[in-house]
Amino acid sequence: MAAAEEMIVLVSQESERIEVSKKAGALSALIQTMTEDNEDDEEVPLLDVKAPTLRKIVEYMEHYKDAKLPEIEKPLRSSKMEQVVPEWDAKFVDAPQETLFELILGANYMDIKPLLDLTCAKVASMIKGKTPEEIRKLFNIENDFTPEEEAQVRDENKWAEET
Repeated sequence: MAAAEEMIVLVSQESERIEVSKKAGALSALIQTMTEDNEDDEEVPLLDVKAPTLRKIVEYMEHYKDAKLPEIEKPLRSSKMEQVVPEWDAKFVDAPQETLFELILGANYMDIKPLLDLTCAKVASMIKGKTPEEIRKLFNIENDFTPEEEAQVRDENKWAEET
């Protein structure tokens, strides 16, 4: 019979306790640092991460605990995530914007670079090929430039729009 996997308890912002295998938890530099310093108590407070986000991050870590993390080609060759990353990853980041941004914040806080790269690639795929107006509408960003200021910025940055 195989030995039971060592587990770590992660504590969310709402004090929800979520278990993750030690092997999966090692994908987070923050968890790795916090657990190697204190081997007796395998409870890691992650007070900047909400419970639903933490559960989703744990799902990602458990999925990749024994697998090779895929490299994301930069710049993105397509705005379709299925053409840029493995199918599981594309489905994982196919989430509402609010969830996606919470995942970015959680991955950054927990220092999980591959997850941060994946979630940021999803945001990049959402804006790829869009005009500034379309991006503002997509992310509900108010345009605080006057028409004159906007024309000046466009003029100063014509080089960026050249293909």
